[in-house]
Amino acid sequence: MVIQDGATPDEGELVVATIKTVKQNGAYVDLDEYEGIEGFIFIGEIASGWVKNIRGFVREGQRVICKVMRTRRDGTSLELSLKSVSEERRRGRLQEWKNEQRAQQLLKVLAEKVGWDEEVMNEQAAELMDAFGGLYAAFEEAAMQEGALENAGFEGEWMAPFIEIAIENIIPPFVEVRGTLTLSINVIDGVSVIRSALEAAESLTNEEEEIDVKCFYDGAPCYRIELKAPDFKVAETTWEKATEAVVNHMAAAGGEAIAQRE
Repeated sequence: MVIQDGATPDEGELVVATIKTVKQNGAYVDLDEYEGIEGFIFIGEIASGWVKNIRGFVREGQRVICKVMRTRRDGTSLELSLKSVSEERRRGRLQEWKNEQRAQQLLKVLAEKVGWDEEVMNEQAAELMDAFGGLYAAFEEAAMQEGALENAGFEGEWMAPFIEIAIENIIPPFVEVRGTLTLSINVIDGVSVIRSALEAAESLTNEEEEIDVKCFYDGAPCYRIELKAPDFKVAETTWEKATEAVVNHMAAAGGEAIAQRE
């Protein structure tokens, strides 16, 4: 999806670009989201350290994520950097771009379904982006939150098929499960036992698999457990493992634990 004509990215912004031409001293790129704007990545901004062969890092047709370092006076060309973008930020920005591309395709499906021409579709896309901060975000909110479109001020017969398409095609970024833990133990070092039991649950956190488990104190004997996972199946499995770890740890020390989902 191309941002409106005449728009330019700000310095410091991460942009999606496609390598157009590779030269000895750098690479020329086209900005995928900005019409009529090209950029240049000087060889010193290709990678950290000495770049012996620039083609070992970039090639024509390659899609890259760059940081805008400077806007040239003509307003249609930018000085960009590849080495200033961390791998984490690169992945995040690229996924954001892919999401927007997918959302644009879903909007085209909606347009065909409800009979919008291209002008109406683009107008609606602009309104949704303005209201939700992005087209994909609009589909995501519609899929996850009932009444999201109405609450944002939208109306019309197109909303029902929009929500239907969103639910069928947009996967929430994570599933959240919450519950309570009632923990009791009558020993001298009971606080340490409870702490260790909760740490046993939190040890299931796995950044690589996008699993996050956190425990909170709500006032003895009540504790709260919150976990996030990429889908319902992983969330359920993690909940079972986390609560089992707490129950087993407490029982081994002579205490009791009761877990209850919210």
